[in-house]
Amino acid sequence: MKIKLLRLGHRIHRDHRTTTHCALVARAFGSSEMYYCGNEDDSLQETIEKVNESWGGDFQITYLNSWKSFINKCKKEDHFVILCTMYGQNIPDMEDELREILQHRDMVVIIGSEKIPPALITLSDVNIAISNQPHSEVAALAILLDRLFQGKQLESKFTDPKINIIPQKNGKKLVYKL
Repeated sequence: MKIKLLRLGHRIHRDHRTTTHCALVARAFGSSEMYYCGNEDDSLQETIEKVNESWGGDFQITYLNSWKSFINKCKKEDHFVILCTMYGQNIPDMEDELREILQHRDMVVIIGSEKIPPALITLSDVNIAISNQPHSEVAALAILLDRLFQGKQLESKFTDPKINIIPQKNGKKLVYKL
């Protein structure tokens, strides 16, 4: 089953780098696509397209006018919706149950940038916290995806990369495909 990411409230001048990092983490940690709302940002989408072109894969990023319509559509398609905030149930208490759900249903993970709209509390199936302390949404996303996939996503290879890293104990080695 697939995990989609929804990034709320993207603000171009304030959040460009953080939203890009959310997309890179989602891509590297096993999510198939990312949706975002707030300010539409062509350079964000171009950056991810360039990453796919160089490093392989087909991770998709899509702008949404309405997060609420998207969530309602996902709910109708029986997606399980996770709101990732510091106010939820802690991931260690929920990860086994969430992995079981992921075997049968696609998921949407929601992370914010601005204050989370109260309607999301009722639209979400569960509110998950990495800790009940302030933390980065980028780190929270990485931890949540890693717990859900149990590290197996890190073994995946991206299709048709132009750049490959050859792991090294010291230094770095890249192989370029022309």
